[in-house]
Amino acid sequence: MTLPDVTFADFHPILPALILMLGGAVLLFAEVFLTPSAHHGPAHVSRAHQPIIALVFTAAAALVSGWLMFQPARAVFLGFAVLDPFSAFLSLTVCVGLGLSVLIAAGFLRHRKAERGEFYALMLFGAAGMSLLGVSNELVVLFINIEVLSVSTYALAAYLRRGPRPAEAAFKYFILGAFSSAVLLYGISLLYGATGTTQLSAMAPQMSAALAKTQGLVYLGLGLLLGGLAFKVAAVPFHMWTPDVYEGAPTPVTALMSAGVKAAAFAALVRVFLALGHNLDSHLLATLFAFLALATMVIGNLLAIPQRNVKRMLAYSSIAHAGYVLLGVASLFVSGGAPTGGVLGATPLATGGLTAALRQDAVRGILFYLLAYTVSAVGAFGVVSALERREEEDRGTAWDLDRFAGLVHRRPWWAVAMTAFMLSLGGIPPLVGFMGKLLIFKSAVDAGLVWLAVVGILASAAGAYYYLRVVVYMFMRPAPETGVLPERHGWTEAALLLSTAAVVVLGIAPGLISSWLSQAGKLFGQ
Repeated sequence: MTLPDVTFADFHPILPALILMLGGAVLLFAEVFLTPSAHHGPAHVSRAHQPIIALVFTAAAALVSGWLMFQPARAVFLGFAVLDPFSAFLSLTVCVGLGLSVLIAAGFLRHRKAERGEFYALMLFGAAGMSLLGVSNELVVLFINIEVLSVSTYALAAYLRRGPRPAEAAFKYFILGAFSSAVLLYGISLLYGATGTTQLSAMAPQMSAALAKTQGLVYLGLGLLLGGLAFKVAAVPFHMWTPDVYEGAPTPVTALMSAGVKAAAFAALVRVFLALGHNLDSHLLATLFAFLALATMVIGNLLAIPQRNVKRMLAYSSIAHAGYVLLGVASLFVSGGAPTGGVLGATPLATGGLTAALRQDAVRGILFYLLAYTVSAVGAFGVVSALERREEEDRGTAWDLDRFAGLVHRRPWWAVAMTAFMLSLGGIPPLVGFMGKLLIFKSAVDAGLVWLAVVGILASAAGAYYYLRVVVYMFMRPAPETGVLPERHGWTEAALLLSTAAVVVLGIAPGLISSWLSQAGKLFGQ
């Protein structure tokens, strides 16, 4: 047997994940050597260093991701993984979401006296799986990396273990996640049966022959593969788990799930279907993703409108934001030919076909939107976690709109930060969310999906209602007379400061990362 020729250069694309896994291992080993505090008695063990360790390794992984963005694209590990700017930008986005979530978790756990090293270790292990998912170029490797991030988030969802909500959230997430993994794996097995390989770069040339022989098998496998990935991005009709899991999981975990898991799953979705889509019916793929985008945008916003529970509202809005990203994904597959018309079809603007430059612009729009959503959503969950009180969680009132009433009089800085996050998620200029939606809708219009872009704009306008309702409560409703002043957390306020700065600066001056975005639109083999 000939051993594969693996060099150090093959490890370049997985360096961010290796750094994150090393950080998780350091946190686990450090837990073994903790000693009781002399000032607080033998029962108390100081863990103040743990979020610092997690942040140091997260920052190191982010720096390496930025460096990898300017390395030449190439296949590594015999083609099972790839190094390209697309995957490097995804790793950077995951690190941003992870770092902000760690800051939020530090104050959240300290307030509940629930600090443990395994919490931060699981966060780092899960983020490593998200990073690896972006470089996967082989379907079995992709499945393994999905399980790495999934098992970590299953455990994190049940971390607190106090009360029925965390247990219910983790159990529901585990059962439905296992079902989606089975669907994904079955789709992979069907594609292997049709093409004789699971490696994307080798599978793509085999598609034409496979379609000629077993067309039904290929499309069934692709449909199951899409279903498994659609569960991870919370696309309709695979969204049922999202509100209950987001509400029951610890809020810092919800923040990481809403940002990192979604970004990694979309990266896998784009890579898989761009690699295999060249030999498939482009009209079918464009229509399929357009239908998913339409249903996800509309249903996500409609379900979010009546919510008084802010955490559930943000969960439903995350579904709507997945729809906007799917709109960008749909624009990747519009090709030349006769226009099909209608909301789900391309208008005559697309009859010339989507050029490689426009396709790269669409990929850049997707990546920028994922980054914009990460800093906005994680910041919003940070304010939600700062306002929570342990005794109200079991009653389900910890996240009610009334908790935000008069916040400007109690914690004015928090109210300003939450306003920035709500306006950004609503797509209000000049914040980063507006710029992200502008790029997504521009890609859809350039591809000819004009009517679908119009539906997205109207859905976004409807979404502005429930975001602005939070702002109204903070600034125009009186504070409760018997309300307890929310306790301040330095770690959480640092996360809010960084998130707010990113939301404002990237909205006003997106050109600061233009060189990174211009690189990030390049995928290996495209």
